[in-house]
Amino acid sequence: MHIKIKPEHEQFIQAQMATGKYKNPEEVADIAFRLLEKLNAEYAQWIEETRQKVDVAIAELERGEGLDGETVVSEILERFQKARDK
Repeated sequence: MHIKIKPEHEQFIQAQMATGKYKNPEEVADIAFRLLEKLNAEYAQWIEETRQKVDVAIAELERGEGLDGETVVSEILERFQKARDK
């Protein structure tokens, strides 16, 4: 596989190597790919957790446990007012 790197990315890689922390461009790229893998995994986990929270919230609403929008907004505004008054 041949990858063409943008000049700004090449400059970034050179700057990283200049710190002495990395010996070659491959080490910089390896770290970048590992970070991207971690970011993707964390995002997938966040999506799953959010879906679960939405499912719980839907079930609560179906049982009549939710609050209407006006009540929620009023409570938030009340908290802001109390914080401002302190």
